[in-house]
Amino acid sequence: MTIKAIQEEIARLKREKDICLLAHSYQAREIIEVADFSGDSYQLSVAAAGAPQKSVVMCGVKFMAETVKILSPGKTVLLANPAAGCPMAEQIDRELVLAVKEDDPNCAVVAYINTTAELKTVCDVCVTSSSAVKIVKKLPDKNILFVPDSNLGNYVAKQVPEKRIQLLKGGCPIHMAVSAIDVENARIAFPDALLLVHPECVPDVVALADFVGSTSAIMDCAEKSDHTDFIIGTEISIVENLQYKCQGQNKRFYPLSKRLICPNMKITSLVDVLNCLRGDGGEEVILDDETITAARGCIDRMIELG
Repeated sequence: MTIKAIQEEIARLKREKDICLLAHSYQAREIIEVADFSGDSYQLSVAAAGAPQKSVVMCGVKFMAETVKILSPGKTVLLANPAAGCPMAEQIDRELVLAVKEDDPNCAVVAYINTTAELKTVCDVCVTSSSAVKIVKKLPDKNILFVPDSNLGNYVAKQVPEKRIQLLKGGCPIHMAVSAIDVENARIAFPDALLLVHPECVPDVVALADFVGSTSAIMDCAEKSDHTDFIIGTEISIVENLQYKCQGQNKRFYPLSKRLICPNMKITSLVDVLNCLRGDGGEEVILDDETITAARGCIDRMIELG
C-alpha cells in the first residue's frame, strides 16, 4: 500500500470505529496529516477529553497516553506503538520523591507533565513547559522540588529567584545532547537566523537563544515572526512541520543539531497506526481508579493555578 492508501484506510477506520487519533508534534508528517489533533502532550489530552469519540489512539509515548487516560478515564486509550517510552519520564520513581518529601516535608513537589502516572500520584502540582514559570510563581510554597527535568527546572529557578528550587539529576537525553558549541556552529552557518530553543536544552544553550519556549510556542513564534530564517533547538521533526506550515512565506528552518532526533517518537510508523486501528497492534493503557484519582489531583491543581 502507498502512504496515501494507508492514510485513506486510517481515515475510514476512524469513522467506522469511532476513534479519535492524536499525534504529538514530534511524529512523522504522514501521521500528523491523518490525526484529529496534533500538538503538545497536554494539549492532546485536553482535546481528547472534549472529543465525542469513546476510543482514543495516541501517536506519541506512553506517559502521554497515560495523561489522556487520567483526563478521560471512561474512554478506551491505546498507544499506537507499545515500545514508545520516554527516558525522562522513567528516570525518577515515586519512592525517591517520597524520600525527599520525608526529609523536607515543607517542600512542594512540582512534576513536569513528562512523568509517569505513578509518579504524578505523589506530586503536588503538574506543569507544562509553557506554564511552569507561571505556576511555580503562584505556589504559596517557598521550597520546591522540581522533577524530573533539571534543565527546565533550572530555567524556572532563574525566572523565579524568590523560591528555593531543588533539582534532581534528570532530563531529556535528546535535548541534553546539544551544546553551546552546536549553537556557535549554527550561528556561523546561518548568521541571519533566529535561534528558538526548548527549555529542556542545557542552560548554556538556553542562555544563547533568541526565544525559549514549548514546542507549540516555538512553532507559533516562527509562524508569526517577520523574520525569515530560524534555527530550531528542539526535536528535528519541528523543522519539517514548520516547513509545511509556512509554505509560501519564504521562510527557512534549520535544525540546531542532527542529534535532536528522538527514537521513541520516531518508532511509531503510519503502519503501526493502521494496525492499531485494525486491532492488530497497539496497547491499551490500563490505570486503576486509585492511580487515576491521585494523579488527577496534581493536574487539577495545574488547571487551578495556570
